[in-house]
Amino acid sequence: MSKQSPITISSWTLGDVCKFEDRVKAAKDAGFEGIGLRAETYVDALAEGLHDEDILNILKKYDIKVTEVEYIVQWAENHRSYEQKYKEQMCFHMCKLFGVNHINVGLMENYSVEHTARKLKELCHRSYPYVIGVEPMPYSGIPNFDKAYAVVKESGAENAAIILDSWHWVRADQEYRTLTKEEAEKVISIQINDAYERPYAKSILRDESMHDRLAPGTGAKDTVGFVKMIKESGITPKVIGVEVISDNILAKGLEEASKYNFEHTAKVLKEAWKEQLPENK
Repeated sequence: MSKQSPITISSWTLGDVCKFEDRVKAAKDAGFEGIGLRAETYVDALAEGLHDEDILNILKKYDIKVTEVEYIVQWAENHRSYEQKYKEQMCFHMCKLFGVNHINVGLMENYSVEHTARKLKELCHRSYPYVIGVEPMPYSGIPNFDKAYAVVKESGAENAAIILDSWHWVRADQEYRTLTKEEAEKVISIQINDAYERPYAKSILRDESMHDRLAPGTGAKDTVGFVKMIKESGITPKVIGVEVISDNILAKGLEEASKYNFEHTAKVLKEAWKEQLPENK
């Protein structure tokens, strides 16, 4: 496994209709060092009849780890549903079970920096000692890095951080730039992928995000440049997640989708940050 930043196939990259062991095997065979799980995909594994011990044994069988846990939403609402409260607790349990120290979160609702920061502080208090990684998304209430950084800083929570996704970065029309030392210190993890030159219309941009991303280095948005930005900013991500949510790629099957995404990820890392590649890759 990479010394510091395991290359991880994010949960959505392999969809939500596969069995747990099939997900694990496809990831391992392709070369990935870790898998990501959403609360929903973990619950799906339980619904198969697996217990936590069974899940851990499958991971041990294939010598692979869960390295990414997600996805808490609606955390800035004053009145949250029991479903969301339970999902939050499920993510905390997953962190403990798998030894993961951070949780990816997003926020579709748009509130002021002050309100969002206060609610983030409350979430960080509930999650402690696990780190909450806020993911800016251009169609969300935290559309870009600047607002994410402002919210995290305003929260004052020591376990508040930011997760940067290359698709969301470019679709927010942000230029690649070296982050300041203070900004870089708040980035805990990254996800990589690629995008077409022309985005979907703004009103349906989320559809592109959830169905039509491209593998790293295969589009028009310079995944290599994004990875170099992370490296040059002095960031050592806890995870290099490969989040390629693509109906077309997934239609090839779990094995082919995993292999395709890993091969293109390896090409990007070989050019941009070869030290992050596992040995013999």
